[in-house]
Amino acid sequence: MNRLKNFPEIETDRYLLRAIEMSDAEEIFHYFSKDEVTKYYDLDTFVEVNEAIRLIENWQTRFVNNEGIRWGIATKEDNKLIGSCGFHNWEKEHFKAEVGFEVTPAYWQKGVMTEVLQEVLRYGFHQMGLYRIEALYDPANEASKRTLEKSGFTYEGTLRKSSFEKGRFCDAAICSILKEEYIK
Repeated sequence: MNRLKNFPEIETDRYLLRAIEMSDAEEIFHYFSKDEVTKYYDLDTFVEVNEAIRLIENWQTRFVNNEGIRWGIATKEDNKLIGSCGFHNWEKEHFKAEVGFEVTPAYWQKGVMTEVLQEVLRYGFHQMGLYRIEALYDPANEASKRTLEKSGFTYEGTLRKSSFEKGRFCDAAICSILKEEYIK
């Protein structure tokens, strides 16, 4: 299995996928401090910038330990972070990982994740050697469901009360895309 060494930068038509740095903490705090962003996320709404710093440290540690990769989604014109996307729960022995993402509300419904996911999936299948990429989402999160469907994911079912988040048990819809289903 490939070992991730140097952090890869990926370019799409409108965005640069790059390493997330401590200098991005304010932008990450900005959108994770909004209830509408964390509504379906397994994090509480941020109340201080140190929470963003800890999240960045977690993402950086996962990369260094070869456990996953999280790209910052930055606009090409000013390199401003507007969200992130990447792989976690990387099970190398099974050639699979889970993809996750979020975007600041000002960029919702502008095709950001549909554009970004195509390149992230390509990287997962061709550079990381993945055969299966999964995504878990709250069944009530229609926006994530539509984004994943547009990206070629197939809904597989709902894991009933599979996690405990924000003081309650939550369902999780699971979908996946296999290497041979990925078109690019």
